[in-house]
Amino acid sequence: MTKGLNPSTTTRRPDRAALFIAAVLAAIAGLIFWDVSRLAGAAGYSQVGPTTVPYAIACCLAGLSVWTVFEALRNDFPERERQEFGPVFWIVAGLVAQMLLLNVAGFSIATGILFALTARGFGKRKLWFSLPVGIALCFAVWVIFAKLLQLSLPAGPLERLFF
Repeated sequence: MTKGLNPSTTTRRPDRAALFIAAVLAAIAGLIFWDVSRLAGAAGYSQVGPTTVPYAIACCLAGLSVWTVFEALRNDFPERERQEFGPVFWIVAGLVAQMLLLNVAGFSIATGILFALTARGFGKRKLWFSLPVGIALCFAVWVIFAKLLQLSLPAGPLERLFF
């Protein structure tokens, strides 16, 4: 007779991360319900008005929240790997740099830095290569959106140099 672990005797604690996600989903659903309830008289003569879709979204989020709680309590989520914070740091640093530099350096440079730091977070070690490639790609995106489609994107020294 082999001595194996019986699945019924080994129990895992409820998944705290999933319970946290369920709480966030419920909070967002509650916020949407509260916000839409202030628009109650906007439907007018029709049954479908500006509150219909937000109510549907809030109901779906509330349902997902309840479903996530049940899945977390039943331990139906697979075990997650240990989180590596290095890549997360690089990507968050890129987002922060873009937000801080967007109005100063312009779209191409700020978003190029985001591109390079995100590539670094995904394992591309050569920042000296990914930074100019990112700036060039983002400049092409800026030209398409700002000049061809006439959308307003922040221009910096690079954009002013050419246009």
